[in-house]
Amino acid sequence: MALIKNWGFQWQRQYIFRGAGSNAGHLKGYASGKPEADFREQIGVYILHDRDLHIVYVGQAGNGNATLFNRIKNHMDGRLSGRWDYVTWFGFLNVNGDGSLSNVANVSSRVSGFTYSQALDQIEGILIEVIEPRLNKQAGQLKAATEYIQSKDVRMREITNSELLDELEVLKRKINVS
Repeated sequence: MALIKNWGFQWQRQYIFRGAGSNAGHLKGYASGKPEADFREQIGVYILHDRDLHIVYVGQAGNGNATLFNRIKNHMDGRLSGRWDYVTWFGFLNVNGDGSLSNVANVSSRVSGFTYSQALDQIEGILIEVIEPRLNKQAGQLKAATEYIQSKDVRMREITNSELLDELEVLKRKINVS
């Protein structure tokens, strides 16, 4: 069973309808041969990009009451407001035949021995550790994992710039002699 059921790549902030009054807004998308779906209530991981498509923030949606739409909407008003233009997201909930999201899974559901909540922490943690987005203030949440630092084999030593230049001079002389 796949953990990621659907995703949206670099959705533009300017086209996200936030809603007003009784109109709650939406986060709609479509796929070929599928009905239009509203991903407001999606749970998963998301990435914010600036106008140059640099990744500036990684977050998760679904733990607590923070759905994908709520998290994105909060970033439109919060400290990240004006600092991002695109969002990429990866969702755990299936889209039903009528375009609604499945309510079978939630952050307490178990998948292959772990909960979606744990998966959110793990996936978000991996992305934060690898990408190091400049606007994330916390490190990745890889609580049960141990980080290992690469061992340096004593037979492999670092070459200094001066040694490299000396070697290039030797090669240059050999080429000029030929």
